[in-house]
Amino acid sequence: MKKNMGSTDKIIRILFALVVAVLFYTKTVEGTLALVLGILATVMVATSFISFCPLYLPFGLSTRKKKNK
Repeated sequence: MKKNMGSTDKIIRILFALVVAVLFYTKTVEGTLALVLGILATVMVATSFISFCPLYLPFGLSTRKKKNK
């Protein structure tokens, strides 16, 4: 598994998950929407910790900076 996520991408994903958590705990979102957003937030946090997004593969995307040799 080749890493394909940069630090900015990871920060944005974690911030999104935090916003979803706040919306859930303040009961701004409930029911099915809360469940869908919770699953999405969990996936985003997991992918940010492993620095790999499987959805980037088919499109050949990478937000990671290239290292100079």
